[in-house]
Parts: sequence; structure tokens; C-alpha cells
Amino acid sequence: MLEECAERWSLELEEPYAYAFESLAVPAGGVVLKVGFRGRENEHEADALRLWDGDGAVRLLDHDVERNALLLERARPGTPLSDVGLERALDVFVDLLPRLWKKAGPPFRPLAEEAAWWIEGLPGEWEDAGRPFERKLLDTAIESLRELSSTQAGPVLLHQDLHALNVLAAEREPWLAIDPKPLAGEREFGIAAIVRGTELGHSRRDVLRRLDRLSAELGLDRERARGWAFAQTLAWGIGHENHVEVARWLVEAGR
Repeated sequence: MLEECAERWSLELEEPYAYAFESLAVPAGGVVLKVGFRGRENEHEADALRLWDGDGAVRLLDHDVERNALLLERARPGTPLSDVGLERALDVFVDLLPRLWKKAGPPFRPLAEEAAWWIEGLPGEWEDAGRPFERKLLDTAIESLRELSSTQAGPVLLHQDLHALNVLAAEREPWLAIDPKPLAGEREFGIAAIVRGTELGHSRRDVLRRLDRLSAELGLDRERARGWAFAQTLAWGIGHENHVEVARWLVEAGR
């Protein structure tokens, strides 16, 4: 597939990027060829990049639907935002997030629908993983998802995985987002990946600093942002000890 895409777009492929889980991303001069496994989270990645149209994110240059291949603007030098430290990175996120929060509807999956999918699947995943943490934590996450998903404000486009390794230094703009797993939902959900991520420090103090600064400076409801960050951290974190730690810190930080 890479060879077919390279021929289609007349690319001279370089070495693939090492940091990848659901796709293969290969630089080629001033562009990046990304060929991904088809999945629930990335099915509308091209639509999200098309809607942003380079405003705070890398540009989508072309899309091969049949091969699930994206031709993307290359962010150079490509240094991840995690390299600049916590406070400077938060400055960048405060500037970047409002630009990405564009009004959104179909074809993006509603956050409420995704929350319902998590609610349905979490108990089975928890059982299959050998009950790796207390049932009370799981029940609290399910309760939070039910309450938050039914009381949202107007939907915007949400990146869903905007941690500090998915924002890269670039030439066209100082920083550009990559690799969205888009949803349409309220803004408070939009900081969850930043709050939970270990890229800018993994301690209770670091997690709450990210939550408090971003909530305050972006004008978000802190309690709703905390609830979404907790619930998604656990939904994505069964089997990941770091995620479970973050989930506990966020529960303790509630009112």
C-alpha cells in the first residue's frame, strides 16, 4: 500500500516515524504519508483535518479513501510540545485549543454516543483484565459518563487525543496539532488528554495544575472538565497503571 501511495503521489519515502500505534507514518520531503488501520477512533480523521484547514493543525493535502491513506503537511522541525516543559506547553494549549474548537456536527460521532459505548463496554473490559482496580472506581466513571453526556453545552470539534506528543513545532506556525481522533461534544471534554497525559509530568500536582490552569484560562467549568478527564482516562486506561493513578487523583480532586 505504501508503494502504491508513493506511486500515486510521486513520493520518495524516507524512514517511517517510530512513534506509531494505529498507523504507519512516513515522511517524504515536505509531506508525510500516513496509512492507518481502519478503526472507530480514526474514521473521520480526514474530515477533522479538512475542517481545520491548517488552522492550528497540519493540513490535509489529499486523501485516498480506498487505502485509508492521508497525504499531510509535514511539521518541521517536528519537535514535540512535551520538550518545552509544563508551563510553556500550557501557554501553547491555551492559544491552540480555541482554534480547534470549531462548531461541529455530522459526520463526527457525538461525544454522548461515544460515552454510551464506553459505558456498555467498560464492565466487560474490567472483568477481562482481571479486575485491576476497585469496582467503586469503575462505577464512579460510569455514573460520571451518564451525567455529563446528557447535560452538555453546544458541540464543537474535539481532537480527543491532544496530548503534548501530538503537537509539533512547525515552520508555517509555531505549533501544529496532528493525529486527531475526532468527536463532536462540549469544550470541557477537550482538555482530557492533556490532563491525563504523562508527557508533561506524572504526579498529582502536575495533573491538577493542568486541570486548574486550562479550566481557568479557557473559561471552562472545572468540575465538568475534571469529570470528563477522569471518565475518559479510565475508559482508555484499563490495564494501564498510570491511567488508573490519574483517575484516582481526579476523583480525589472533586468537590
